[in-house]
Amino acid sequence: MKCSEVIGELEKLAPQACACSWDNPGLLAGRAAGEVSKILVALDATDEVVELAVKENCDFLLTHHPLIFQPLKKINDQDFIGRRLVKLIQADISCYAMHTNFDGAPGCMADLAAKLLEMRDPAPLEVMGEWPSTGKPYGIGACGDFAAPMGLEELALLVKERFQLPFVNIYGLGQIQGTISRGAVCPGSGKGMAGAALKMGARVLITGDIGHHDGIDAVARGLAVIDGGHYGLEHIFVDFMETYIRENVSSELTIIKAPPAYPVTAR
Repeated sequence: MKCSEVIGELEKLAPQACACSWDNPGLLAGRAAGEVSKILVALDATDEVVELAVKENCDFLLTHHPLIFQPLKKINDQDFIGRRLVKLIQADISCYAMHTNFDGAPGCMADLAAKLLEMRDPAPLEVMGEWPSTGKPYGIGACGDFAAPMGLEELALLVKERFQLPFVNIYGLGQIQGTISRGAVCPGSGKGMAGAALKMGARVLITGDIGHHDGIDAVARGLAVIDGGHYGLEHIFVDFMETYIRENVSSELTIIKAPPAYPVTAR
């Protein structure tokens, strides 16, 4: 199967045109006409992931986060991004990213996270547009009612369980009282989503990349925060895409997944 054919099927799920204007998804390195028989799926194109792709003789590396984000003036082995690109190109491995287009597309990151948390009738936290085939809004994050109200600590334990996390950080455990029936989830970085979550009636924001001031300021406004980490809430991309490729792209492709690699360790 040609690289361009694989990409065509992936873009049926999350078209590049649906990505944010600042983003850089798509084919970042490689040959569109190249043959693909083995795909490695990962969240990030780290050194370890690139080495694994080469070791396993993959033809296609699919990641959520783009390897190339800022403009490059040089590609050589003197820079960590350039080093990865050189290795991929030398091994004839195409590198493709599905980023904010996957974050917002129906049935993808936001909806997957909402489903894991058993949210009812989730709506986008940040609307990006209307989906062409349905006319319904799509976008970043989701807000909805939980299947059953629960306390903040109970909800934090649920987030740990559903996203298979080693730990979470909780803001507002002593301040946000009673049970919580409505919440918002924004996988990845959601530190700018507190206002949108409050506007939609959420009492908790489940996200990543929350800093000290983001957390305490949210609590001061009546919004608890559960920080599961950027990687922690987005690694669901890997399992989902493995299944999607098998069922919707080609069952004849060999698919391997990068092993879990939480970038933060708590002691």
